[in-house]
Amino acid sequence: MRLLILGATGPVGILLAREALTSLENCSLVLYIRSPDKVPEDIKSNPAVTIIEGQLTNLESLSGAMEGVDAVLSALGPSVRKGPFHPSGCPLAAAIENVIQIMHKKGIKRLIVLGTASITAPEDKPDIKFKALVTAVSLGAHNAYKDVVAIGENIKKESDLDWTIVRVPLLTDKEKRDVVSGFIGDGKVGTTLARVGFGVFVIRGLLKMNNSAWIRKAPVICTP
Repeated sequence: MRLLILGATGPVGILLAREALTSLENCSLVLYIRSPDKVPEDIKSNPAVTIIEGQLTNLESLSGAMEGVDAVLSALGPSVRKGPFHPSGCPLAAAIENVIQIMHKKGIKRLIVLGTASITAPEDKPDIKFKALVTAVSLGAHNAYKDVVAIGENIKKESDLDWTIVRVPLLTDKEKRDVVSGFIGDGKVGTTLARVGFGVFVIRGLLKMNNSAWIRKAPVICTP
């Protein structure tokens, strides 16, 4: 399996790459990134990893990175630290649109994207805790909120792709690998997730087990 990972220099993306390398047999990774110097040495030196430097606005370079890829995994998301200063114009949503455009041209079907509770799902039910989280983001980091919502809307209209939006709540640095998945208001999912849990769910829960249950779905995952 050959995987393209976007956002592989962020905390979630690094853990996602490590999980893929340790959990998937005969797996190779393509990391498409702006700053190769930010890739940890253990990932950079792995012979199964190819690093391609480029911008998500460069369609020619991005297309080359997607050559021979079986699935695209995105760990892109607004910076928490820069949240209130996130640029206008929904740049992350535009980047995902570029990715989708090339996926169609190359016949790549599987897309797994990091999302948040700001993206809605028809299976969601009212939940005061999640409503408070989303409201706080909308008010305190409105551009970031709009960008994430746009990512969700752009992906959900893609009926020809096998997409999954993995929505995450508040992220922590705990080393707990157990993950619970479900939907907002179902009584199962909580409001925190250890960052490593995203990689565990994506690699073990979706790819390693060839799990099709979440195709064209937007589950929320949390640490129990």
